[in-house]
Order: sequence, then C-alpha cells, then structure tokens
Amino acid sequence: MPKIEISQKKLYSELGKKLSLTELEDILTVAKAELDGLDEEEGLLKIELNDTNRPDLWSTYGLARQILSYWTKTSSKYDFIKPYNEKQDTGERVIEVSEELKNIRPYIAGFVIKGEPIDDDMLREIIQMQEKLCWNYGQKRKSIAMGVYRADMLRYPVKYIAADPDATQFVPLGMDKKLSLKKILEEHPKGQDFGWILDGFKKYPFLTDSQGEVLSFPPIINSARLGAVEIGDSNLFIELTGLDIKTLALACNIVACDLHDAGFEILPVTVKYPYDTPLGREVSTPCYFQEEISIDIGSVKKLLGQEFKTPEIGESLEKMGLEYKIEKDLITVKPPVYRNDFLHPVDIAEDIMIGYGINNFVPEMPRDFTVGRLSEAEEYNRQVKKIMIGLGFQEMIFNYLGSRKDYIEKMCTDDKNVIQVANPMSENYEFVRPSILPSLLAAEAASGNAVYPHNIFETGKTAVKNAEDPYGSITINSLGFLSADAKADFNLVSSQVSALLFYLSIDYRLEEYTDPRFIPGRCAIIKAGNANIGIMGEIHPQVLENWGISMPCTACEINLDIINKN
Repeated sequence: MPKIEISQKKLYSELGKKLSLTELEDILTVAKAELDGLDEEEGLLKIELNDTNRPDLWSTYGLARQILSYWTKTSSKYDFIKPYNEKQDTGERVIEVSEELKNIRPYIAGFVIKGEPIDDDMLREIIQMQEKLCWNYGQKRKSIAMGVYRADMLRYPVKYIAADPDATQFVPLGMDKKLSLKKILEEHPKGQDFGWILDGFKKYPFLTDSQGEVLSFPPIINSARLGAVEIGDSNLFIELTGLDIKTLALACNIVACDLHDAGFEILPVTVKYPYDTPLGREVSTPCYFQEEISIDIGSVKKLLGQEFKTPEIGESLEKMGLEYKIEKDLITVKPPVYRNDFLHPVDIAEDIMIGYGINNFVPEMPRDFTVGRLSEAEEYNRQVKKIMIGLGFQEMIFNYLGSRKDYIEKMCTDDKNVIQVANPMSENYEFVRPSILPSLLAAEAASGNAVYPHNIFETGKTAVKNAEDPYGSITINSLGFLSADAKADFNLVSSQVSALLFYLSIDYRLEEYTDPRFIPGRCAIIKAGNANIGIMGEIHPQVLENWGISMPCTACEINLDIINKN
C-alpha cells in the first residue's frame, strides 16, 4: 500500500489547527489511512494509505482536502477545470503530438503554474507527488510519467514527437555530457531503471519546445537545463505522458488541484492530437471527464444493513466532498474532478458508510447459527492434493493477481479472455490469472540451483471472461503441475496424467491440440466424455526462454470443477 511522508507543520497549517496524534489517527480513517509513525526530528508524519483507488489522497493537500470536507461538509471547487469537450482559449500554451506516437506512448497532458517561488517544503511535496503517482498509480512510470520544467525558459508550442534513439542527443538531468537516447537507457541510472518500458520500439517519445530546446525523454529523464527545477523557481510547466488518456487526465487533475490548494494559479494547456482519442482530438487539460453514477436508497440500506433517512445520506455524502442529488429513491453522485474511483454503485454506498461514521453503526449478533465445514469443492481439492503428493510432487501456493508480462507476454498468448483489473495498484497486480501455468513457471524460474528433477503443483482458482455468465466471467478450481528435468518429455506428463486420473476414477482420452504455450505435436487436450477437462504437453522453448528457464519442462492443467461433477 502507498506510504507517504508529509510535514506535520504543513498538514496542521492546511487544516487550520493542531491535532494530537490520537486525534490525527482517528480522523485519518475518513481517508482510509493510518498513522505509521512520526519522525520528530524532521517533523515528518509517516502515513500509510489503505486504498489504491484514491491517489488524490497521496499528498498533504489531498489528505487535508478530505479531512476538511468531513469537518465542514463542503466540497472544494476547482473552477479552472472545465469539461473535456469544452474548448478553452489557452493562447500560445499548446502541445502538438506527432502521429508516430499513436502506438508508442500516445497521450500527454499538461498545465502551467504561477505563484510565489517554491521553497524546500514545496519542492519536496512536488517530488513526492511525482514519485507516488508515477510509481504506484502509474505502474512504475509505465502508464503515467510526470515531468516538471521551468516555464519561463520554454517557447510554445511544445512538440511531443517520436525520435530516433541513435540520432537524438541531449544532456540528461544528473549528467554534464550529451548522450543519445539509446545511450541514456544504457548508462543513465534512470535509463537502467525504466528502459524496459520502451522495449521493442524503434522510436522513443521525446519532448522539445518550438525552438528545439529539450524538455525530456519521457518516461525516462528530464533535460539538465529546462528540467532542473530548483528552490526559488516560480512559473513551472508540468506535463504527464501515458498509455490511457483517462488515467492520465485524472493524474493531471490531482496534481493541478494539489498545487491550486498550495496557492498557485493554474493555467490550462491545449493538447492537439493528429488521431482520435476517447476525449477528442483537441483537449485542454486539466479537464473534467468523469461520469455521474447512481444507486437506489434500498440498495444502500441492503448493503450497509441499516435504515437511513434521506438527510443522513446527504450529510454523509457532503462529508466525503461529493456533489449529489436525490430524486425519489435514486441517489446520483457527481464525482469530484480529482476522483475516478466510482466504478460501481456500491462505491457510493462505501462513501456513505465512511461519511456516516463506522463507529455509528450499531453492532449486531449474527441472527443465524451455522456450523462451518469444508465445501464439496475443497474436499475434492484435498483429495487431489494427496494424490499429487503421493506421485512425488511438492505443493505450491501463488497469488491470483499478476502482470501482463507474466500472464500473457511470457506465455506467448493473447489477452482475449483475460480479466484486467480496472484500477490496479501496480502493473504486478493488473490481471486475474487465467491459468496456473505462469505461476508454476515463475517458481521454476527461481529454482534453477535446486537439484533436479523438479515436480511442483498447485490447486487453486483461475478466472476467465465468459459472455454467457451474468457477471461476464467464471472462476474455476484448477490443478496445475509441472516437471522440470533433462528427461522431461510428453511420455512423462502422459504417465503422470494417467496415474492421477486412475486414482480419481476418471476415464479419459487424449486428442492432439495446438497451443502456443506448448511444442507443436507434443500437446494434447484431455477429454472425459464430451468435455474438455484439461491440457498437457511439453512447454515451448520460446516460453522457457521468456522465463529464463534452461531445463526442459512438461506441464498439465486440469479443470477440477468438471471432473468433480463426473
């Protein structure tokens, strides 16, 4: 979960009063946050945020905004943020985007701030905004990267182009010599840390002003001249680049709102695209793009287990800083410009719960008495585990969320049926696993020094899209097992499947099958009656290379829900 360090003095200044640590701990619950410690020498509060859906809270100003809304029942107004489809006259403040970026890093947002020269605390705050947004919400800069520049030194329009990595040079921040973009990825610390984001591209994103002065090489590093912001600078140009325009627009809004709360004037910038985007070809940023969402009062009562009067609902929403209207039994919420976490009507109920106060709910004893027991599926899973252990396999336990790289790219498959998380904490938790095999291969990739053969398995859940299901997806109890050894071949996995299904009393047959994860001609689907119950074979060498595995591997995955019914 994200952790931030903020100035105790600054937070209390924004709140208008000093709190004891106990009072602070109590009020932080409205932001789903906890006090993690206090550095008395530096005067820094260490705060852990328990919700990755609210990146607007990852700063002094975001926390203060939420707490003040709770106290005053009023929402902050940011009139400088207009609807995305409303054209604004931004004068010369324009960013022009190259057509070539459409399939590289297609989106950019920006704005200018004017105000008092920044001091050490403000510079530290800006750096933390940048780091937390880009690392946690921006998936380690992959989906969001942010740059800050000296606005007085650049000339509009700013050019966002695709540059030749060998022919394009500039002096990066932290160095005093020119390097090509390719050399920056090899020699600069930031290039070494984030160069993976640009793997496979022949050209790289590049930002210059109209006179050719370099701003940055996003998402890697700023230039040493325009991008070297220091204490005492005042007018700043801020840009964010990324892969999803709405994610980017939200991050832009959050930074703009925070800096407005810090006392800066926000001047929007118009971005001109040569291709269509979900927000149009010409967008002035920051902008409002969120959609209203509704829930009926009956659903709120059902979800929260308590009767609410309409004024209580309204007061709770006001405490959370939300604009709303209640017509008959329907509650409609207009999300603030800095929030885009209302993915389902239940999210409104959650804010009502927080605004009402968790301590205000009356505890109730359970009305029904039940005796806990293992489900039929779990009992069957345990039977399967005993057989696998008897066959010489070692049980493993893995996470159910993972990355595109692990679940799709390394497995040489597509994402057609893979479930993607709409608001992931990071790229490592972006997809629900569609198969156990990537998890087993990840374990094998880390086990190269162990004595062979390696025989590992897991019984666990997988999930895939299914248009026929009311929820659009199905969850499957699966068995996956893998063997790694110099002698591992199709005969080995076939004998393992034969032994397993013999002990489970399952009659089966094999049919040749083609799957990019397995070697052609050495892969088969397992059928019981007319049902496909699994797949097995020798793992394809390209998949093994992707995982960094040098030993031949065989693997099998079986749908336990189907064979349990048989």
